[in-house]
Amino acid sequence: MEPAVKPAAEHTKTGVVGVLATPATFQGSLYASVVERFATNVILLQDTCPGLVQQIERGDLTGQKTRIILESVLRPMMVKGIDTIVLGCTHYPFVIPLIQNIVGPNIRVIDPAPAVARQVARLLDSAGKQRSDIRPGYLRFITSGDPARFKALLPTLLGDKGVTQKAYWGHDVIQLELE
Repeated sequence: MEPAVKPAAEHTKTGVVGVLATPATFQGSLYASVVERFATNVILLQDTCPGLVQQIERGDLTGQKTRIILESVLRPMMVKGIDTIVLGCTHYPFVIPLIQNIVGPNIRVIDPAPAVARQVARLLDSAGKQRSDIRPGYLRFITSGDPARFKALLPTLLGDKGVTQKAYWGHDVIQLELE
């Protein structure tokens, strides 16, 4: 959340920022810490977007039901003066075009995923754990859900295909099913 909430709080002109995230994100100590450190002088309007994750997982990125969910969340925020929207769920970037269509070009949408990916790369590099055996352009997707279902969604979500693999928690670490 920090790579999204911090710049949103620093650059808002209206002082009102919308945050779309899951209930677990809003209840977590990390989110509370980020808000306390970076957003005390900003009004944060928070919403969990009930049903949006399920719509995205169905591959419905632009349909009427997805639009209704987003409009019901975003319109009240717009009335209260947001000029920035923070995405706090890994699913939500898939509907950025629809969000931007609803809110218009004057409201900034912040997706923290690129900043998170850069930080992961920096940490792996500094720990000497960057993988050199990965081919450029090779895509492997790891999901906690059904890998076959996710693989079927890839063309809709990313316009691409790749290897999918299931991950699960075991012995306090993430483990991957063998391919």
